[in-house]
Amino acid sequence: MRHRVKSKRLNRDKAHLDSMLRNLATSIILYEKVKTTRPKAKLVKPIVEKLISASKKDSKVNALRQLNSYLLDKNASKKLTRELADRYKDRQSGFVRLTNLGFRAGDAAQMVQIELV
Repeated sequence: MRHRVKSKRLNRDKAHLDSMLRNLATSIILYEKVKTTRPKAKLVKPIVEKLISASKKDSKVNALRQLNSYLLDKNASKKLTRELADRYKDRQSGFVRLTNLGFRAGDAAQMVQIELV
């Protein structure tokens, strides 16, 4: 039974799910626009929002260390602290937008484009 279970697993074990979300979050930060399925995008959206909020903190050194511990590419954490923190300094939340793209031809999965605002 799934009583009181709030997280989605997407039919993956924990290690696979964590690495997939870390890869997707890193790609969103580096490329600012990624096409993926809707359930994956809905899972990664709060993660990217928290990473951007963490990059806006006062202590840039500590923020950089926290970002490096989660993201898989050092360039992504540098981009967060240098470019994106300045871009979103006046915005409190809502850094990520999901845009519906329709259905994938092979398996009819609902596709979305996740992008930074």
